[in-house]
Amino acid sequence: MLRIFLDNAMKYTPKGGKITLSSVRMTNYMKVDIQDTGLGIAPENQEKVFQRFFRVNSSRTKTAGEVGGTGLGLSIARWIADSHDIGITLDSELGKGTCFTLMIPLWTEKAPQ
Repeated sequence: MLRIFLDNAMKYTPKGGKITLSSVRMTNYMKVDIQDTGLGIAPENQEKVFQRFFRVNSSRTKTAGEVGGTGLGLSIARWIADSHDIGITLDSELGKGTCFTLMIPLWTEKAPQ
């Protein structure tokens, strides 16, 4: 799942841009941020990016030698996250970049009673 987010960040961040991966342990979760300074995603498309085969304006991103894909990556990432009770939030602004935040529940062993 992380590979999908990192792969997208690399695809949509122009040369000279920045990709940051950070994590913080919280009480019951590991918060993981995958942030880039790429193209960004318009507000009306932010929830759609998790739908199978959805591609943001493919005419703009799929010219010869440019970014391509099937539109399956983020739907697979969402399926993996849902299967493991991982929350995903998206913060993005066109021309400034995108940040996906994952809230991964931590497993804790209960003390014997």
